[in-house]
Amino acid sequence: MLESPFDHPLRRSAMATRVESQAGSRHRALGLSDQDLLDMYRTMVMARLCDEAQFRLNRQGKAPFVVPVSGHEGCQIGSAWPFQKGKDLLVPYYRDMGVCLTAGMTPRDVFLAVFGKREDPSSGGRQMPAHWSSKRLGIVTGSSPIATQIPHAAGVAFAIRYRGEDAVVGSWFGDGATSEGDWHEGLNFSGIHKLPVVWFCENNRYAISVPLAKQMAVKDVAVRAEGYGFEGVVVQGNDVLACYQASRNAIDKARSGGGPTLIELKTYRFHPHTSDDDDRTYRSREEVEEAKRNDSLILFADELKSLGLLDDQGIESLRTKVKAEVDAEVEAAWSAEDPPAESLFWHVFGDAPLAVRSSNGGGANQKGDAIETTGGEATPAEPPAAGSQP
Repeated sequence: MLESPFDHPLRRSAMATRVESQAGSRHRALGLSDQDLLDMYRTMVMARLCDEAQFRLNRQGKAPFVVPVSGHEGCQIGSAWPFQKGKDLLVPYYRDMGVCLTAGMTPRDVFLAVFGKREDPSSGGRQMPAHWSSKRLGIVTGSSPIATQIPHAAGVAFAIRYRGEDAVVGSWFGDGATSEGDWHEGLNFSGIHKLPVVWFCENNRYAISVPLAKQMAVKDVAVRAEGYGFEGVVVQGNDVLACYQASRNAIDKARSGGGPTLIELKTYRFHPHTSDDDDRTYRSREEVEEAKRNDSLILFADELKSLGLLDDQGIESLRTKVKAEVDAEVEAAWSAEDPPAESLFWHVFGDAPLAVRSSNGGGANQKGDAIETTGGEATPAEPPAAGSQP
């Protein structure tokens, strides 16, 4: 069993703890069943295949903009797995497809957003892709500016404590977010008030093209937690079970009133920052290929094989089945209904612009319930009443 970072003698001082992997069967000591491991691996494979599909669609001109997840699957699925569905709240960032699939989103949900469809659960086709949101699944929506979800997460955690609710907030972000003022404000506030939140830094070494050494003068992001009065933990992000353990321990600590934890997940993205980025301008192909040799999908598959839970034939069979599922969901999302044109200004203006009112017979927004336009999740408020002020 891995040493718990919260059983460490340095727990009472806000020092960064490093979680290292150990050989042998670890999952039973962590309270995970064999089926849990298989489900985790399946979710990782699904995230990878969704990523491959969205990049193909981008190159075909069907997906104007996509945000890759490949390379981050292990740290995302491992860290998100311990949260309690229906109770805890998740505040992800744009690369967190694996977090959202773990929470209960489906490939169809992913591609409804990629194609900007009416049933997109995140925004009804209004937001950019990878701006995750689901009231049903406890996923709090974010925006494009980096780190703006951090104060939101702190505020949600404050509300949970104020109401006396038994819930924990998980918030994920990249290493680039740690250079933003929003990040400092959110973490500082959470430390002052000992809020029930776990902060996850997915450190892939680049803020788009800016390397880590140009962002900070310290080796580990986690050491910054000391300045906010709580513990920082460093985890190798390609070790799924180490990510799970660090997350579970931090969640338990937060739920019991022990306050926040900053977990740094050392990872690497295999693709460009987004489909609009050319990563050849700031990192070598040799560096990327070296990172791929430590792919969490390969390492976790090897662990499952050593436990006798899968063999090479089983791995290939699983991939084939999941790929067929993803392909079918892509097709279903592509064929889904687009948002109606008359909904363009809903939740933007208090009254529709004159040209729109003239085209629809003089009324403002005609729909009675915006839930119908977003698959029942993204915007539970009703459209503005006719004649109301913006």
